[in-house]
Amino acid sequence: MTSTQKQFLYGILSIAGLIGTWYFNLQFMQQPGGSGAMRFITESYATNVSSSIANDVTVAALTFLVWSYFESKRLAMRAWWAFIPLTLMIALACAFPLFLLLRERKLVNS
Repeated sequence: MTSTQKQFLYGILSIAGLIGTWYFNLQFMQQPGGSGAMRFITESYATNVSSSIANDVTVAALTFLVWSYFESKRLAMRAWWAFIPLTLMIALACAFPLFLLLRERKLVNS
């Protein structure tokens, strides 16, 4: 797979991650009873299955942030800090492929 194809794929996956998560986040925000962070976390742990998924995503997000920090330093990528709010407030499913896209661009241009 060429670098251009990888970048295209990462871009599509980032957009899919944004749309696929925020469709449900917007539905959550429209529900009666408020849409605060504590309610979001509480509902994420409503069942054993959702608790498993919430823990899985939490560990994956933290792992991504640690790895992406060191990788961005290694490659001298700028504005790594932007991936913290992107991951925590938007979605890991959007942030991770976006980081891979920017990383691929940096590798090609190095």
